[in-house]
Amino acid sequence: MADPSSYRPKPGQIPDSPGVYRFRDEHRRVIYVGKAKSLRQRLANYFQDLAGLHPRTRTMVTTAASVEWTVVSTEVEALQLEYSWIKEYDPRFNVKYRDDKSYPYLAVTMNEEFPRVQVMRGHKKKGVRYFGPYGHAWAIRDTVDLLLRVFPVRTCSAGVFKNATRTGRPCLLGYIGKCSAPCVGRISPEDHRDLAEDFCDFMAGRTGTYLRRLEKQMTEAAEEMEYERAARLRDDIEALKKAMEKNAVVLADATDADLIAVAEDELEAALQIFHVRGGRVRGQRGWVTDKVEDVTTAALVEHALQQLYGEESGDAVPKEVLVPALPEPVEPVQEWLTGRRGSNVSLRIPQRGDKKALMETVQRNAQQALALHKTKRASDLTTRSRALEEIADALDLDSAPLRIECYDISHLQGDDVVASMVVFEDGLVRKSEYRRFQIKGFAGQDDVRSMHEVITRRFRRYLAEKERTGEWPEEDGTASPLTAPATAGPATMPAAAPPVAAPDGDADDGQVNGFKDDDGRPRKFAYPPQLVVVDGGRPQVAAAKRALDELGIDDIAVCGLAKRLEEVWLPEDDDPVVLPRSSEGLYLLQRVRDEAHRFAISYQRTKRAKRFRSGPLDDVPGLGETRKQALIKHFGSVKKLRSATIEQIQEVPGIGRKTAETIAVALAQAAPAAPAVNTATGEIMDDSEDEAPGTTADASGEPVAAGAPDDRGQER
Repeated sequence: MADPSSYRPKPGQIPDSPGVYRFRDEHRRVIYVGKAKSLRQRLANYFQDLAGLHPRTRTMVTTAASVEWTVVSTEVEALQLEYSWIKEYDPRFNVKYRDDKSYPYLAVTMNEEFPRVQVMRGHKKKGVRYFGPYGHAWAIRDTVDLLLRVFPVRTCSAGVFKNATRTGRPCLLGYIGKCSAPCVGRISPEDHRDLAEDFCDFMAGRTGTYLRRLEKQMTEAAEEMEYERAARLRDDIEALKKAMEKNAVVLADATDADLIAVAEDELEAALQIFHVRGGRVRGQRGWVTDKVEDVTTAALVEHALQQLYGEESGDAVPKEVLVPALPEPVEPVQEWLTGRRGSNVSLRIPQRGDKKALMETVQRNAQQALALHKTKRASDLTTRSRALEEIADALDLDSAPLRIECYDISHLQGDDVVASMVVFEDGLVRKSEYRRFQIKGFAGQDDVRSMHEVITRRFRRYLAEKERTGEWPEEDGTASPLTAPATAGPATMPAAAPPVAAPDGDADDGQVNGFKDDDGRPRKFAYPPQLVVVDGGRPQVAAAKRALDELGIDDIAVCGLAKRLEEVWLPEDDDPVVLPRSSEGLYLLQRVRDEAHRFAISYQRTKRAKRFRSGPLDDVPGLGETRKQALIKHFGSVKKLRSATIEQIQEVPGIGRKTAETIAVALAQAAPAAPAVNTATGEIMDDSEDEAPGTTADASGEPVAAGAPDDRGQER
């Protein structure tokens, strides 16, 4: 625990101007980001007597080890920079709204030649019109099913669309009138796009025009005694009205607004948002956050606005945003919203009428969401806390292991040997911290030696980070564990090699979904666990412990979980620790072990699949996937390409003289691929007939890699 006075800036160092500040911990991680109209006044509040600070603020300033700031010109710039840094650094003490699901949107892909209506989640794409979000995907599908009678827009995937175009036969929706079948030319691209535009206009709330138009057409058809057409139009009108009834009018004058309500207590806050478009509630969503800092309702609202509209623009930002409390000051936030929309945005508290009544409804939803969350979380927190305490007691640890890392080795009969590292923090998965390894110190199958190598490499990188940041001083010229000579023996790890590209493009020892290794961002292997779990028994545990001892690390506990009897092994004990089958601690260790096994298996399968798909063209330097496909398409097979002259290879678009010579040399040096064999008949097949030279066909006729294991192959 740090004393804030140890890193307090000297008087006069802090400027009296707008800016954004960052608190960092001893590992240089950014733990809090804030903005201020006056940096001097705001930062002074953090360095007062600790007894006068809010408990969470006190925890933050004692966790921090330094503070720095950036001066900006205006408060709007400070707001934008604060949002960018919170998103980039993911500080642990900032308000972060979380939810257990990604809300679905109704999307119309106007960026395609034939726009498609579909359900989409996740990040929004350019050129796609979005409506929602909706609480459930089935609500979108019900609405779309009703509207396809009137707006028969394409809803099929690209694969179905291409297959229908190839065969000249539309899908079922085309036969029953719920798709205009652009795949077979029943409608031109221009008319289909107009249909999609009409669909978007209706979803945007402009419904009266279409109803009046259809009613007029129905009347004309009846007068002309075209009763079947009139009946069809009548059914279309009923379908539109039924779709409209699903979203009742809540605000008059076709109002576009977002209503935000907050329910909170001392520890947590729940947020509910109603999206009103065209006077109708088009979507609803909610978030929950821990109040890890001393934050007011106004500040919660400001953080919610940043998260809601930080990446939105245009009509995605409504004309009116109604909130329970205004940010202080409100002008920079309102100016920022106006800039995101491109026109004026009204940010205010509703005082009377329909909007105030609807805000009360949103508030009730927020209160119910908070109550439900607390009911779930109480049980969840209790269970996780009990599990961590049971592990600490069973392994005789000084405290509960808040960060647990688990390692597993995976291979297929000694080939493609890889390892995984998964991380659980506070009993929950931390996927951004997952790592994967290729075993590079030796060839063949040796789980014990592999475990020693992986643990050595992981914690060598941890020590390198400590040494780089000055946390591992060298005293009296004594070398650190990083520079000390390795102990001789069969399990000794050779000198660290540079990172090797993994089969899927990630660097070996690299992080999955991580940030760059820059100051303040999450770095590879930068933070130590309290407990290392290995998948295995005494030999694997002994190897992991030996690796830590060789590096001079003695403050990290090690244990192993053997699959057969679910026994927990400790390095120095001859007998295992047996936890009760009903133990929450055992259940957590099993989850950690199983997750490490899953992650290792998936990586090993990825490597194996890519190895089976590889061919002689993969060894040609500078030849990318696009040009490889162009070569195979032009010549039909690698066999024909191998017999082609340099001039013939140059005929392929994108292949120059130098590249053609390189390809010819590489193919001449490569060993010919094994002939393809149909295992059902024993027939040797010509390369020109194969999709992938160097493969065999199984009994079903599907090609499989030559030498690949069958279903009886052992995979660990």
